[in-house]
Amino acid sequence: MSQALKIQLSRQGVSMSALIHPKTVTVDGLSVRYAEGGQDGPDVILMSPWPESVYAFEPAWPYLAAAAHLVAIDPPGFGGSDYRQALMNPKAMGHFILNVADALGLDNPHIVGPDIGTSSVLFAAAADPGRFRSIVVGSGGAAVPLDVAGVLKEWIEAPDLEPYRQIGGRKIVEIALGTIAGYTPSDEIREDYMSCYEGDRFADTIPYAQSYREYLPELANLLPGIQTPVRIVAGADDQVVPGSNAEFLHERLPNARVDLIAGAGHFCWEEKPAEYAALLTSWWAGPSGVEKLNQPTREQGA
Repeated sequence: MSQALKIQLSRQGVSMSALIHPKTVTVDGLSVRYAEGGQDGPDVILMSPWPESVYAFEPAWPYLAAAAHLVAIDPPGFGGSDYRQALMNPKAMGHFILNVADALGLDNPHIVGPDIGTSSVLFAAAADPGRFRSIVVGSGGAAVPLDVAGVLKEWIEAPDLEPYRQIGGRKIVEIALGTIAGYTPSDEIREDYMSCYEGDRFADTIPYAQSYREYLPELANLLPGIQTPVRIVAGADDQVVPGSNAEFLHERLPNARVDLIAGAGHFCWEEKPAEYAALLTSWWAGPSGVEKLNQPTREQGA
């Protein structure tokens, strides 16, 4: 199969997984890739992490699908969805998430936004109070001042994106995937990840993370007004997004709790899928248990 054909099949949503079968919907003139699954339970939106795609949820999918109707979405510019420069910040992306939910008829879903979805989902919740039944975020930059490390810090502080264009998105994503502990995506899913960020595509998404410096202070001011129950889930050993980001959110959100997954790094949804899924499904089953909220951070599986 030629590289061009692989990219075309990936962008068109040709399935590479027995569990996840992507398709597309047009929202605000953009083709948005998404995948549905699960049962007739509550609606749940899963926002894919960077630099992956809807397939990032494959290891956890069987656990999650047993508890809910799942709608996994590639945000615009990420995964297999069309790019729009104006959406390369979490505030604009948060408003777009609401538009996607409208387009898919998801009136009051739970929503899960790991990684880059942390800030955009919280912006969406602030913009439309009560829209989401519950929220799960984590593994994404949130603290003010910004506290990230490793390659994410390098990307955010990069004065010039041309070096990343020269390296090319495939190579950058390949390196990033090599940091996932204890999990190797199938060749087809790995190809999807790399194809989705081919050429300049990865470099074109870096401004999203760079915008944290402007938009996270604004989000910080909004956090106390978000009444929706929020569970903050991250790997206890995340070397890219330190636990200070989870604690920053926990201290400011009025109905929140933090759970750190022992033995998991940044990609906790793939490294510890059963533990990750258990935290999500228990949250969906009873997210309004206020007596459990705003308690000290708990490490799961220690």
